[in-house]
Amino acid sequence: MFASSVLEESFDIAWSFLEKSGELGQADLSANILLDAIERQLRSGECRRLMLANRAISAYRERVAKAGVPCPTGDVIWIT
Repeated sequence: MFASSVLEESFDIAWSFLEKSGELGQADLSANILLDAIERQLRSGECRRLMLANRAISAYRERVAKAGVPCPTGDVIWIT
């Protein structure tokens, strides 16, 4: 599988999850946070789509929490 398709699929998984959970914020900023998190992982050798997506979701939540914007849900849900 090519890195670009892994990136795209991981991004779609994370984006869909955050959108459905109501946690997704401003589209441009949200996309950049998710893409940065996924790209960092790909450069370090991670290539499992669900792991990439889960870690990107965690990175997104951490970034939102640091910005002082509460996530609507307090539950942590991992995609398996």
